[in-house]
Amino acid sequence: METIHKIGRRKKSVARIYLSEGQGNISINSKKHDEYFTTEQQKYKLQQTFLLTNTEGQYDVKVNVLGGGKSGQVEAVRLALARALCEIDPENRSLLKPEGLLMRDPRQVERKKYGRKKARKQFQFSKR
Repeated sequence: METIHKIGRRKKSVARIYLSEGQGNISINSKKHDEYFTTEQQKYKLQQTFLLTNTEGQYDVKVNVLGGGKSGQVEAVRLALARALCEIDPENRSLLKPEGLLMRDPRQVERKKYGRKKARKQFQFSKR
């Protein structure tokens, strides 16, 4: 099996993954995945695609991720992993699609408007 390259995006984060057969090593920006994503929720999201498809420990993953925060980054990596596993075995699609792992989340931060504090928050109104 050759290396599979896929891209995942979420908010401002862009994750580029390189998936190849191996022992289950995951490196993110030249760090181990345990060092990069520290919370249990982030670690679960990273492993979620492998757990659903019963492929834990079968692939080595090298990830380059940039932009955004840790939450957006881990979801971008998860999307890229799901896309790569679907390319390897098309039957994985029926396992990942009902969980919503193949859909890119289109929500973005709303821009700040002029005359307001934030996107929707207004300055305090004084009647008198």
